[in-house]
Amino acid sequence: MVDTVNTTTVFNGQYRQVEHFTNESDGTGESAVAKVDISAKTNGNGTAATYSTVDMIEYQVSDGYVVMEWNATTPDEIAVLRGNGVIDWRGVGGKVDPQTSGGTGDIQFTTDGFADGDSYDITIHYRPKA
Repeated sequence: MVDTVNTTTVFNGQYRQVEHFTNESDGTGESAVAKVDISAKTNGNGTAATYSTVDMIEYQVSDGYVVMEWNATTPDEIAVLRGNGVIDWRGVGGKVDPQTSGGTGDIQFTTDGFADGDSYDITIHYRPKA
């Protein structure tokens, strides 16, 4: 079997995007699974996006934790999510993808410590950039 995952676009604005992700685990877990394909997005001017700025993350992780990263040769950590909470970087202009070597700009999730029945519910507010 595999984990049951869902992705929903909550808001698809010209400058801002909101995506909602859920996972009901069977214990398989996820490893560097691309959740946001940034090359499929455009910035406010309609230019193909190459990176993003994450403004806020709302999350509920039942057990274990979820590592959010920007894909790169050595992935760049966005956040490690455990328990319930909100991480809000809007007051400092957002958390910007550092665009390190080999970066694609995609946002990926890795679960760790997930057993059968564990789950996450994560909403990301971000801005595609070019």
